[in-house]
Amino acid sequence: MTYRVSFVCSGNICRSPMAEVVFLARVADAGLEGRVEADSAGTGGWHEGEGADPRTVAVLEDNGYTVDHTARQFHASWFARLDLVVALDAGHLRALRRLAPTEQDAAKVRLLRSYDPAARDGDLDVPDPYYGGADGFEECLEMVEAASDGLLAAVREQVEGRAA
Repeated sequence: MTYRVSFVCSGNICRSPMAEVVFLARVADAGLEGRVEADSAGTGGWHEGEGADPRTVAVLEDNGYTVDHTARQFHASWFARLDLVVALDAGHLRALRRLAPTEQDAAKVRLLRSYDPAARDGDLDVPDPYYGGADGFEECLEMVEAASDGLLAAVREQVEGRAA
């Protein structure tokens, strides 16, 4: 059975596609392709149908990642097929939990940086780099990469628990 993860930010052109790409690279490196799937979406539909922000693409490609992305909006009906919904900041976390059809679905929503052991509990947001320069996108990638290893470990535990 495939474990499904969705990353969610505001417009699905900066943070969530970055998290999706990085996590899928970790999944491939761990040999979990076919057992773990990931996608991304936004809480709003402002950029639906657009590619990732060019600065997101640039920072990912500069760091060896491949990007193929089309923005879309998250829908409540998706909770039924997802095992984990990863919010990029506390605002997304609240919006997604409100959108969740059941308490069990709301419990599927977690903050990405909660998987980074070096992150402080009071500072788990990945800041939105959209209105800033390239430095913000680099910082965003650093945070995403730091949390992705812990996220992969948690997902691997779930996948292996299902197989047992």
